[in-house]
Amino acid sequence: MKSQTQSLPTAADVMKRTLVTFTPEMSITEAIRQLIKYRISGAPVVDAQGRLVGICSELDCLRVLTAGEFYRDDHREEYVVGDFMTTCFATVDPKRDLYSIAQHFLTHAVRRLPVVDGDQLVGQISRRDVLVAMDAFSRKRIVVRQYPDYREPAADVGARRAP
Repeated sequence: MKSQTQSLPTAADVMKRTLVTFTPEMSITEAIRQLIKYRISGAPVVDAQGRLVGICSELDCLRVLTAGEFYRDDHREEYVVGDFMTTCFATVDPKRDLYSIAQHFLTHAVRRLPVVDGDQLVGQISRRDVLVAMDAFSRKRIVVRQYPDYREPAADVGARRAP
């Protein structure tokens, strides 16, 4: 019995490359609008050179919304993403395999991981991306069994039956 061997997919194989990103200077209300518009739970925050400087999630935005000062008319547009984004976060190398990424999701309460090459953001991988890739990978893992061609009689069948 032979099985097809396939290498485990990497972050580069399954990551999203087209991302909604924020800047630290963006108003928090605009970030909220973007999260709602694109139906995402968070986005990477990048500086002018494309370097990853933070993550802004729904949870970060909720912290702002629960602040009493937010509702005062004179302060509403002063809040910016850079003041509330998460700056302590894990990243993934594009060559990291799917198994270790899944392990990270199991041991840390995050929904997405930025994929960085050096200091440049190149993509993002989410829990769902991992699940979709795992499903596709498992479908490709086919056990190939080689059976004899039964259209032709085997030459040694009669010889074994003879006394």
